Amino acid sequence: MIHIEFEFKDKTISAQWIERAAQAVLAHQSTDGDLTVVLTDDARLQTLNRDYLGIDAPTDVLSFPASETDPETGARYLGDILLSIPRADAQAKVAGHPLESEVQLLVVHGVLHLLGFDHAEAEEKTKMWKAQAEVLERLGLSGIEIQES
Repeated sequence: MIHIEFEFKDKTISAQWIERAAQAVLAHQSTDGDLTVVLTDDARLQTLNRDYLGIDAPTDVLSFPASETDPETGARYLGDILLSIPRADAQAKVAGHPLESEVQLLVVHGVLHLLGFDHAEAEEKTKMWKAQAEVLERLGLSGIEIQES
């Protein structure tokens, strides 16, 4: 199950975009599990980025893997993803695509991190970007990618 929390209220954001993107990653990776996506703002992501990664700057998406199992249901809990909606909106405008596409890109990116993908090293990045591109293509979003700073 995909749990979605709307800390940042934006009437244009659809839970269906998030659910669809997360499920596409899980299907692509032939796995399942529960996760939470929190839609929030730059201030929250900056605080988390500083506290957990030592980077005192806002960012677009952060993932916190959990890999736990619910003792009552046996369902695997993959972790939490937090997205900055104002940052996603700004990035979508710069890239020239809709906010919907940017949100789905960030969800795909975040879920891949929950599943153990990373992009710190060149070889890891190649694998992650390949998986990300394949999922985005399944979503009809070919050609969009994470904007690296």
